[in-house]
Amino acid sequence: MSKSFLLGLLWLIFPATTLAQGEIHQRSTIYEAPKDEQVIKKLKHWQDLKFGVLMHWGLYSVPGIVESWSICDEDWVTRDTTCTYQQYKDWYWGLCNEFNPTKFNPNQWADILHRAGMKYMIFTTKHHDGFCMFDSKFTNFSIAKHAFKNHPQRDVLRHVLSAFRTKGFMIGEYFSKPDWHSQDYWWDVYPTKHGRNVNYDVNRWPWRWQRYKTFVFNQLEELLTNYGSVDILWLDGGWVNKDNNQDIDMPKIAQMGRAHQPGLIMVDRTIHGEFENYQTPERTIPDTQLNYPWESCITLSNDWGWVPNATWKSPHTVVNILAEIVAKGGNLVLGVGPTPQGLIEPEAEKRLIEIGQWLNRYGKAIYNTTTTPIYNDKQLWFTASKDGKTRYAIYALKDNETRPLSLRWRGNAPKSVQLLGTGQRLKMQKSGDVITVALPKTLKNEPFALQLNM
Repeated sequence: MSKSFLLGLLWLIFPATTLAQGEIHQRSTIYEAPKDEQVIKKLKHWQDLKFGVLMHWGLYSVPGIVESWSICDEDWVTRDTTCTYQQYKDWYWGLCNEFNPTKFNPNQWADILHRAGMKYMIFTTKHHDGFCMFDSKFTNFSIAKHAFKNHPQRDVLRHVLSAFRTKGFMIGEYFSKPDWHSQDYWWDVYPTKHGRNVNYDVNRWPWRWQRYKTFVFNQLEELLTNYGSVDILWLDGGWVNKDNNQDIDMPKIAQMGRAHQPGLIMVDRTIHGEFENYQTPERTIPDTQLNYPWESCITLSNDWGWVPNATWKSPHTVVNILAEIVAKGGNLVLGVGPTPQGLIEPEAEKRLIEIGQWLNRYGKAIYNTTTTPIYNDKQLWFTASKDGKTRYAIYALKDNETRPLSLRWRGNAPKSVQLLGTGQRLKMQKSGDVITVALPKTLKNEPFALQLNM
């Protein structure tokens, strides 16, 4: 059973939960707002952007498997049964000598994702396997020191961030708090029968854990000092936390980060409190509006990284997901994984460009909007301009559905209605609190948005 299938099954069983990468977390409404004025300002700007990309690219991309989870010894993980666990890990670690993306083209990525209408990016600098997509002086386990080491773009992160800055993206760095390659996290003295967790007793070996904390701090300082301006630090691996006896001193990390990057948004995923400046439900959308910053992280295919013969979401599906999320007060970060050669493949590009074309027509209903109390009526999702003078109605047309000839909803009663994109005035009728709008016969068979002039 693949991990993506398992996650989908769990989503059906536990619709009110958030699936963090490889685990289930019951979401709480606890949110602690930041006090730093620079963070508050940047967070508000981030909320206006609405649509971003989360890029997973690493060793797992070479064979096209689901991130680095296959080297974890938890019961749900499936592996090749013809080899031992150690043999499998040795094979996986050895992929560093095969990962040679000679077609690596971050400008292609940035161009496609800009045309897709995305406004911010988060790039995976290191997943749980510990393989760094940047040139770290604290480990040799990086793309810059193996098969790709002689390439002029071997410090991949530098070139990725530069390409996206050129296109005006807000910049985010994903970083895994656990590092399964580090001898100070998974120590070979002991077996890794602790699942994803540190495999030795931190209380018995405090000096080793302290060395791991220093390692994490040093790598994060590299990321926040050597690669230009960074807006978001997106920390994954929520089991590494103080309550789980894996304290990495987040106050010290945050102080360092904001000394180098004033206003840095901290996202210590699933760990509620002052270092989770926005929350991150994964592969799902909250049932109702939330009154604090949040971002659904959802994949374009069924997987975060590249896999062969992927199953893709349609552009209509992504647009509908985006409309629902924005109406509920959140952002969407869409997972896109480049190929092992270093490109965004044509099937992904085609869908992304279609999403961008839709946003060119109807993006006024998405970007820089805010919520409105009546935000949903069947397939209609409502957003509002910040000045309150305009509301927007987005019709989430499903795949293989023929668009209706008219729309009817309750509440959000406007003085007049226009079709976004063209400005065409539409015929409207009011009957009590029920609004009926006739749609143009020439309207394309796709999700669409109306402007409601209040």
